[in-house]
Amino acid sequence: MTRNGLLRGGAFVAAGIAFPLLFNAAWLVNIGILTLMYAALAVSWNLFSGFTGYITLGQVAFFGLGAYSLGITFEHFGIGSGYNPFYVLPIVGACVAFASLPVAWIALRTRAMTFAIVTLTLLFIVQQLAFNLHSLTHGSSGLMLPTPTTFGVDNYDRPFYYAMLGLVLLALLICWGILRSKLGLMLLSIREDEEKARGLGIRVTGTKLVAWWLHVFVTAMVGGVWAYYLTFIYPESSVDPLVMIGAVLMTFLGGRGTLWGPVVGALVLVPAQQYMLIHLGGSQLYLVGYAAVFMVVLLVLPRGIIPSIRDGVVRTRERQRTRGGAAKAAV
Repeated sequence: MTRNGLLRGGAFVAAGIAFPLLFNAAWLVNIGILTLMYAALAVSWNLFSGFTGYITLGQVAFFGLGAYSLGITFEHFGIGSGYNPFYVLPIVGACVAFASLPVAWIALRTRAMTFAIVTLTLLFIVQQLAFNLHSLTHGSSGLMLPTPTTFGVDNYDRPFYYAMLGLVLLALLICWGILRSKLGLMLLSIREDEEKARGLGIRVTGTKLVAWWLHVFVTAMVGGVWAYYLTFIYPESSVDPLVMIGAVLMTFLGGRGTLWGPVVGALVLVPAQQYMLIHLGGSQLYLVGYAAVFMVVLLVLPRGIIPSIRDGVVRTRERQRTRGGAAKAAV
């Protein structure tokens, strides 16, 4: 915990709180919600894949499970609307995360591309369950959630914005805690060399399961907020591979395994995507422009924005130190 770190965190929180108050146009707040949603998903993906080195491609399955869990809770338990569903989110996230542990325990017996393919199948399994469990999900007809009329028309988006902001901050806090804890050291050792970590006495499987549980916990809550915001979900939208791809790209763009990298990636890519969609959406050229933004940044900053900037600062300081030493030697 440093002074600069506190300043960065405080500035992010202050800017996040002030954004919908200063820019209250509905379309701007909507972009803010979308940006924060991807930021939360990217940070939660980074909690597992960034720290363990295991690339999971099934995150959106738990996003969809969180969305459907909240929708089913609405329909069968009558939790009401307004702010009540936000209080249920931790229960939804915890239940989805605990239910995913047996699957994770089996999947983590594989590694590398095999693990990525195994987790990718989760996406299609959950999507097919959403299609076929008509009594719970209503299949392709979709599941309707109540509209929170208590929020009002003028400020309808604002509670969802702050809910997403809260999830981003929660994910960042978990990530920060992991980086400063023994758990973080164990995860990073697993990422560097799993067999050596096992030989040093680290409980590799249990450590990976803890990171898995945390990333699913946050992901499911994000899916619940998104479902409540849309008030209508169906299999293709709630279990959309493009959501997962976007979160992964943002993590790599900002810097995998860093604290702020996924957030920076979301802040760059989501507004760029929306700008391209508004101006080029009719011709589908926005996909080309979106990919071009990503490619340009990767070519200029191949390790990601945060690690590349950090390396540049280190090189600059080293050059200054070398010049200072040479000047003293000359004197």
